[in-house]
Amino acid sequence: MDEHGQRFGNHLLIALPSLRDSYFERSVTLICQHDGDGAMGLMVNRPSEYTLGEVLQQMGIDSRDEALRGQVVLSGGPVHPERGFVLHDGERSWDSTLAVGDGLYLTTSRDVLEAMAAGDGPRQSLVALGCAGWGAGQLEAELVDDSWLLAPNRGDVLFQLPLAQRWQAAAGGIGVDLLNLASHSGHA
Repeated sequence: MDEHGQRFGNHLLIALPSLRDSYFERSVTLICQHDGDGAMGLMVNRPSEYTLGEVLQQMGIDSRDEALRGQVVLSGGPVHPERGFVLHDGERSWDSTLAVGDGLYLTTSRDVLEAMAAGDGPRQSLVALGCAGWGAGQLEAELVDDSWLLAPNRGDVLFQLPLAQRWQAAAGGIGVDLLNLASHSGHA
């Protein structure tokens, strides 16, 4: 948090073209939680090698919904890569849910996946394996170092746009053209 106590939860963290971390290069991460102990988020534009059908099958959950089974599971980040995270809308409560903000929730319990498989899940959702994490003060330091751009969350970036368009669209929402920025960056 900065000197004014600002928290970055429910904001999009957009990797700037200058960020040369192979894992986070051109990533868009939704900050789900941010407090004095650090921050946690989910990358929302990087596919994993799994479909939701494969994940459900591994968990012993059956679904006849072809579209749901074919949904790409995202790579949410390098922390807890074996753990599933469901980012979704809707007011329904699940066993383990964190309110992210503006009607957006993060659930880590099996019950939301069972409901989705049965056709009774949230209207909009994305499933990710793993998350991203920052220790106390780490995210703030990285923002000062110009590794990231911070933007208000946009539902279309999370749920509607193709993965390949999310990086540019997230920055475009605050008037930044990352591709133009990339062509003007470099080292003297």
